Amino acid sequence: MLAETICSAVSAAGLGIAVVTAYRRRFLTAARILAYSLVPIGLVLTGAVEWAVDTAFSPSAWLGFGLLGGAWLLFMTTRVVERRRGGTRKERKAAQAAQREAVAPAATAPSLGPGSRPAAQPATKPQSVTKPKAAGSGDDFSDIEAILKKHGI
Repeated sequence: MLAETICSAVSAAGLGIAVVTAYRRRFLTAARILAYSLVPIGLVLTGAVEWAVDTAFSPSAWLGFGLLGGAWLLFMTTRVVERRRGGTRKERKAAQAAQREAVAPAATAPSLGPGSRPAAQPATKPQSVTKPKAAGSGDDFSDIEAILKKHGI
């Protein structure tokens, strides 16, 4: 009852402001204010205000909103985790299968015998004469080289 009275008062005030605005020959603005002032009365007549008041003071409605919020939070969390992992489970399985297919044909290729092509020789660095390093010059990069070797770079 109180909400309907407040909405009626707001609509009456908006109607008065629209009349004053139209008197000043600002008809477009007056029409816009009139449209805004008709919204509260329309809400009262459709029963939306009563529904909103009933919903605002209903514990079961708040529980429902809480559950909807929790469901939305879970959904968004799973999407973030899925993006970090690199796609859905189906996409990851397809990528793993493609990776196995890329490795498997080379591993199961028939050999043509020992004389068909030369055996691969391991790459060795040619031995060169090394000059003695100045004190402290090689130590600067030895830590960096160790880190790069550790990471396979």
